Amino acid sequence: MDLNQSLGEADELFEAQAHIYRHIFNYATSMSLGCALELGIPNIIHDHERPITIQELVSKLNLPITKTLHLQRLMRLLIHSKFFSITKFHDQENEDEKEGYVLTVASKLLLKNNNTSENSQNQPNLLPFANLILDPVLMTPWQFLGKWFNGNESTVFETAHGTPMWEFANKNPGFNELFNDAMASDSRMMSLVVKDCKDIFGSVDSLVDVGGGTGLNAKILLEAFPHMTCTVFDLPHVVVNKIETKNLKYVGGDMFCSIPSTDAVFFKNVLHNWSDENVVKILKQCKEAIQRKEDDDDGDGKKGKLVIIDMVVDENQDRHEITETKLVFDILMMVLVTGRERTKNEWEKLFLEAGFSRYKITPIFGLRSLMEVFP
Repeated sequence: MDLNQSLGEADELFEAQAHIYRHIFNYATSMSLGCALELGIPNIIHDHERPITIQELVSKLNLPITKTLHLQRLMRLLIHSKFFSITKFHDQENEDEKEGYVLTVASKLLLKNNNTSENSQNQPNLLPFANLILDPVLMTPWQFLGKWFNGNESTVFETAHGTPMWEFANKNPGFNELFNDAMASDSRMMSLVVKDCKDIFGSVDSLVDVGGGTGLNAKILLEAFPHMTCTVFDLPHVVVNKIETKNLKYVGGDMFCSIPSTDAVFFKNVLHNWSDENVVKILKQCKEAIQRKEDDDDGDGKKGKLVIIDMVVDENQDRHEITETKLVFDILMMVLVTGRERTKNEWEKLFLEAGFSRYKITPIFGLRSLMEVFP
């Protein structure tokens, strides 16, 4: 074996080593980001109103000066991961050029919202979602994944905590609030493009948001399409005492038993929580709800539909990092609940099995697609 061949094989092995290390230490980036959020670094940088130096950041955080180098190392990793950026600037006294930290688009989505106005509360913000995913309650089950494969529990969460996640949430109000806040924060991203969905919602007079929780999805839809009447349909204890308006109603019930009749049934990030068998059961109830509405309208020929916002896994078309994120979400569904992320063909199989005849997929919501499904 000549030297070049030997070096080539060594390079390949070293590259493999780096690949392994990068993936087994991925959690370090998550934990470092969690630390930055816990310290409130995004808000400190935002409130500083100009690039902030490492010394100023240490001072604002009230950290011992001996932690300066350590904080700098933390920020270096998060800059590399594109959560922050560093820029050169001159201060007002025109002193020597300095370097300071600034926010990126990603960290702007992780700001604490201290403004209580309705408008600010509807701005996209993913801090509650990040706080949920990085919470020890959801981090712990990952340590039990191998044990779960050899056990009989339905989810890894149950293996770790002794109870399914939905029951755990019902018994732990603090976690339940954290979960609901996270789902609401994710829903606010919908407001970025929902106004462009006139072809989908413009002709819909009545809509039932199944699993709609506090009603944020419905409120976003009504803001864009005020002609609609929206009904938030969720478990009775979820919707009790919610404030209704002229075109926003709350109804308690069980989606496996019956769904209120409507022109359109709407799901956002709900069906991926459930197994294929349960999704088919839910979809059949949706079809009945649409058909009942058509019968109530004396057969005017108006066709109802199902509207779903959820992930569609497409390894052939999606960029590598998008596919990776979707596949991670798929494992997350396996860890926490009994659901999964699905490919186009897997969605189609469920639609047809439930009695729907056709569907249309529009990849408009980033990681998620909007699916229209017709009887």
